[in-house]
Amino acid sequence: MKKWSGGMLIVALATILIVRYSLVGNKVIKRQKQSAYDFFRNHHPSDKSRVKDNGSLPPFQNKVTALKNRPSEKPTLVNFKGLDDLYGFRNISVEKHKYLLAWGQMRKLLSRSDALPETAKGIYEASVAWKDFSAILHNKEASQASIVNISEDRNCPPFVSRFRKTNSSNVTFLELPCGLIEDSSVTLVAIPHGGQGSFHIDLIGSRISREADAPIVLHYNVSLPGENMTEEPFVVQNTWTDEFGWGKEERCPAHGSVNSLKAGFMLDGLALCNEQLIRGTVAESSNARSSESLTNVSRSVHASANFPFAEGSLFTATLWVGLEGFHMTVNGRHETSFAFREKLEPWSVNRVEVVGDLDVLSTIAEGLPVSEDHELVVDAEHLKAPLITRKRLVMLIGVFSSGNNFERRMAIRRSWMQYEAIRSGEVAVRFFIGLHQTMQVNVELWKEAQAYEDIQFMPFVDYYSLISYKTVAICIMGTKIVPAKYIMKADDDAFVRIDEVLSILKGKPSNGLLYGLISSDSSPHREKDSKWYVSEKEWPHDKYPPWAHGPGYIISQDIAKFIVQGHQEGDLKWFKLEDVAMGIWIEHFKNSGKEVHYISDDRFYNAGCDSEYILAHYQGPRKLLCLWEKLQKEHQPNCCE
Repeated sequence: MKKWSGGMLIVALATILIVRYSLVGNKVIKRQKQSAYDFFRNHHPSDKSRVKDNGSLPPFQNKVTALKNRPSEKPTLVNFKGLDDLYGFRNISVEKHKYLLAWGQMRKLLSRSDALPETAKGIYEASVAWKDFSAILHNKEASQASIVNISEDRNCPPFVSRFRKTNSSNVTFLELPCGLIEDSSVTLVAIPHGGQGSFHIDLIGSRISREADAPIVLHYNVSLPGENMTEEPFVVQNTWTDEFGWGKEERCPAHGSVNSLKAGFMLDGLALCNEQLIRGTVAESSNARSSESLTNVSRSVHASANFPFAEGSLFTATLWVGLEGFHMTVNGRHETSFAFREKLEPWSVNRVEVVGDLDVLSTIAEGLPVSEDHELVVDAEHLKAPLITRKRLVMLIGVFSSGNNFERRMAIRRSWMQYEAIRSGEVAVRFFIGLHQTMQVNVELWKEAQAYEDIQFMPFVDYYSLISYKTVAICIMGTKIVPAKYIMKADDDAFVRIDEVLSILKGKPSNGLLYGLISSDSSPHREKDSKWYVSEKEWPHDKYPPWAHGPGYIISQDIAKFIVQGHQEGDLKWFKLEDVAMGIWIEHFKNSGKEVHYISDDRFYNAGCDSEYILAHYQGPRKLLCLWEKLQKEHQPNCCE
């Protein structure tokens, strides 16, 4: 009887379950462990964090259900071409591994299927450079000999003036072994003949493979007036890559239309097209409409009066590198500006070509990146990074730098890296640098790393779109390799008052901290020409969560740990703007149930310097040294003009 009752009970329960699920249909709710994103989506915690510096930050306004920056499915692993070559350390000594500490822990992060858009390119180009360079490092004796030989044959000179001609008589070129940096310039003195109607100046990038042609970082094409002055002269600027071909051209003057020239748009404080050229062309169109007797010849003569190039006329043209783009000055007058384009950056330029029917009298490239002879540096031992003996640092500072920014790094070593907190080992500074496409830069960089022991190499080429990888690398360094209470990110053109930062941090929370100049109400740039362009696919919302400006900011170790773990497990998504990315990741940290303290300080200067600064940005090597000297002599944070 008991057995029969038990059997009936089982049948009854089964019947109930069948009926229940037949009614629910496909909407069966399974009880699962919630992901952080699901928790974030379904439970919007009240905002407990406030910024108490000059007022409080408003909470992130987007609805929680709209924020989908955490992937619903975890990314898979992809073995990008060249990745295996970047992790072939079989014959490199343990001593040399100390420059590859963060590198060694980044393979999984670089293998994600949701990697940043240019990851495959950056990894492949780095693998090509690494293959050549690691061949030198594999054997210690051969390594030393090879580095000396290369250094003697092709060092990084401060200027290059020897121009050459190819087999084609109308092509003149200069070789730039270590690329260009901010304030580098190329000056050309020539006389155009006008037989072909035009000439052009090309900045050529590095050729990575034999199959692909080298990219053109800048194509500066000058079209001279036609025969009998019947055609208006103009300048066209553009770029070219083997992958995409020609980019979007920019013409000056732009067919006589001020509006089509992005009137009012400036680069480094300079107009894209000289206003006199625009006015000359617009006036020409107006005169043509008002006077039918004005001939084509007279119109072109009028327009060309403001044009800087003319057949048979000597000109001196200087193409120089600014912070935001390339600028052309002709005979002492600024003529055009051209914004840097993605993946086509000045550090990658290794050749200047001048093509066309003109007599080239002189060329010189100066202000080039140059490394110091470290064996001759008198204070080298004093500039060397102190040994880390503490189990936990107060702060690790990761400085973003590019391979050929030798002078910036030396200026930092001689200035704010001389604070007692750094020399005593309380604070550590490391430069995070991607591989360069040029062998000589990598050779000089490795010698620099050996001399000062403060460089961490990254397993990719230093494209701007990949710098978010460096952000996570700094977090890895500050949590797993040299643990620190706080982790700071800084740029290599920033001056940081370490003593003031440490003093302020003593009174701030040690957990859930983001400290810097915080932007609480910013929107993504939707203009495709912008360096900070973000598509709706990359970020579909109208606003960003609070984030700290990239020249310098500080986070606490718990946030850094959350970011490392989130990326290693695939719970956090990559975002190409590293400072905004940090804000996005911290928003996820907050919505996992943790409190965040957004501490904004307007003494972190995002652009330039002002009195009482904590961080000053856009400071070149001379200004970095000047700021340090002023602090030592005047004991006041005064700027250098």
